[in-house]
Formats: sequence, structure tokens, C-alpha cells
Amino acid sequence: MSTLIELVIAGISLGFVYALVALGFTVIFRATDVVNFAHGSILLLGASIIARTHTELGFAAAVAAGIAAAALAAALVQVLLIARIPRADPGVLAILTIGISIVLTTELTRELGSNILSPGDPWGANVLTVGGISIPEARVAAGLVGLILLLFLGAALRYLPIGLAMRVAAEDPQAAALMGVRLRWVAAAAWALAGGLAAVGGLFFTTFPTPGVQPNVALVALSAFPAAIIGGLDSILGAIIGGLIIGLVVTLASGYQNSLSFFGGGVGDVAPWAVMILVLLFRPAGLFGHRQASRV
Repeated sequence: MSTLIELVIAGISLGFVYALVALGFTVIFRATDVVNFAHGSILLLGASIIARTHTELGFAAAVAAGIAAAALAAALVQVLLIARIPRADPGVLAILTIGISIVLTTELTRELGSNILSPGDPWGANVLTVGGISIPEARVAAGLVGLILLLFLGAALRYLPIGLAMRVAAEDPQAAALMGVRLRWVAAAAWALAGGLAAVGGLFFTTFPTPGVQPNVALVALSAFPAAIIGGLDSILGAIIGGLIIGLVVTLASGYQNSLSFFGGGVGDVAPWAVMILVLLFRPAGLFGHRQASRV
């Protein structure tokens, strides 16, 4: 029973990290109607910068540098590439982000090589034990940081002018432009915000019990895409709920890998996509998504 409790707690804390990354997908989609498949490679960029600079800068400054770099990279993708073809089909733009992801991930993989870099976090392999339940301190920190950031971002997107501009731009871009909303600035801000969130997710995806920063982190991060789809790609609440679901699914599937051996290895890697398919069979727009009406 204690094993199940440990896995559930770890799954919830990891779920907040998935929610942060999934929120990046949602913010970009709401602001620009683009599904950004380069999100995982930008996450890897932020995590690698944190790992490479923490010795010289210190952990806090390295995290700030990683967040800034990922935010800048995401904003540049939007300004220099996505914004250049404003009338392109969303499917074409999604394919463009796949190309960006391949190029960026290949370059980062070349630089990393076979090395596994430590993010230099202060928690290390320490484990917190309460009442016979043991949880890695890094997972506890991930849950707390994720929860605080989600609450802050939820309030900011609801009450601050930039949040209002993003909501108006998502609902009716033409009306927003007539009201004086600078759509290009809103789009760049949305991509930068998503990039910063990806870097935070990259930090906690590479702390204990994972070995550290390595090229496959970009693929692990794409497990947040099912989280966004499950919740509804246009729903901020859905991104949070979807992230918690995926965090629990991944942790439980990995924790009970031996009991699920009849499915073969790597059940934890496949489980998010399997859950996404099941949800879409019954809720094509996701749990909290809005079905788009189209004239035929």
C-alpha cells in the first residue's frame, strides 16, 4: 500500500510539471492557432543551458539563463518563421515546427554527444521520508514549483492586460486588432511564455530519479502533448488536468512495470499516448476543449 501512495504522490508532483509544459502547447494554440511540435526541442535547449552554466553562474542564475534562452528561442521561431506566413494552413505551420524541432534537436544532440549532464539542482538524490512514505525531494520541489507557477499564471492570464489581450486575440483576432491589440506582440509573448515554461519543465524532467540532461529529454517532453490533447488543446484548465492525469499514468505504469510485463517493455512511455487515444474516442475535443463549428 505504501508503494501505491508513494507512486500517487510522485505522480501528482510530476503531473504539475507535465501541466506546465502542456500549458505551453495551449497558450501557443490559443494565441496563434499553431500546434508547436518544436516545444520539446526548446525544452531540451533550456535544460541543457541550465546544466552547462550552473557551475559558473550558480543554480538560480543558471535557471534564469535557461528560461530566458528558451523564451527567446521560442519568440524568435514565431517572429522569424511563423509570423512570416500568416495565412498558411495550420497543418503547414505544424509541419514547419516539426522541421524546426528536428534541426534544433539534432544540433543539441551533436553538442551533448553521449554525455549526461547534471542540472546542478540543490536536491540531488535526497529523499524525504514521512510516515514511512519516501519521496525524492526533487519531486516534492517539482510539485510545489509547478503548483505555484500554475496559480500565478492562471491569475496573470485572467487579470493582467497581457492575459486579457491573449484571450481576446484567441476569441476574435479581427475584433482584437480593431480594439488596438497588437496581435504580433501578443503572439510573440505567448511563444516566449511557452518557451519559459518548457525550460522549467526541462529542469524537473532531468532531476533525480532521472539521470540528467540527455538528448531523449526532448522525446520525454512530448508526453506533455497528450496531456494538452486530453484536457483540450484550447483549455488552460484542461492542460492542468491533463498534466495531472499523464503524471499519474506515467508514474504508475513505470512503477508497476513488472506487473505489466505482458505488455512488453517501456509501458510508461506508451501509456500517455494510449490514454490520449481512449479519451479522443469518446471526447474528440478533449475533456474541456470546445468543438469547433464549421460550415459545410
